[in-house]
Amino acid sequence: MSSGRLPRSRRGAVLVAALPVLGCLPGCTVAVDGVPSAATPTAIPGSAQDLERLVVTAVPSGLPRLPDEELDPPAGEKRIEDVATYAEDPARERDVLEDYGYRFGWERFWGDGPTVLTGVFVDQFETRAGAGAYATDLARNDAEHYDAVLDEDPLDLPGSCDLLSVADPGPDSALTGPTVIAWCGSGVFSVGVTAVAPSVDVAEDEVRAVLTEQLDRLPPR
Repeated sequence: MSSGRLPRSRRGAVLVAALPVLGCLPGCTVAVDGVPSAATPTAIPGSAQDLERLVVTAVPSGLPRLPDEELDPPAGEKRIEDVATYAEDPARERDVLEDYGYRFGWERFWGDGPTVLTGVFVDQFETRAGAGAYATDLARNDAEHYDAVLDEDPLDLPGSCDLLSVADPGPDSALTGPTVIAWCGSGVFSVGVTAVAPSVDVAEDEVRAVLTEQLDRLPPR
């Protein structure tokens, strides 16, 4: 059973290795487990399980949800140890994540083949500054790694968001099609949304819609 995955991010000089990657199993037929709906923000989560309740459960494109355990590495709960193991030097990676004040995270993916994919990454930090720095560093690093167009002031998105787009990934790119990525700092949270679609416009529509709902589900900033 194959499970090709799209690199979530590369850290460059800040975080040295690839972070979790977006993927799909061929012939995915998993039913969506809900419909998009805004959740009432509550208190700051005290655990990854509390955070999970705030993560979107469906995407506007209607893509089927990919089971967490069938992805490699698995999606779902993320601890600092999990993120650190994606690096070539896990010990150093952990030190850097601790400097950001990383607490825990949650990932969720939807897909229908390798060229139609959506991923959501919500990570919680000790401070707003740590969350904001993490999101900003990811955006700048992704832009360099994928030779993406970086918009640091995207229209109709919060000022804490960066939007990246890759219209035509090269043959050596890990990207499997036109891709749009957003990274935002929102209070003590870093929120990332990635979409691979038939065109950049379609991918951007998906990213913006998912991002708006996800930000609305989090506690007030």
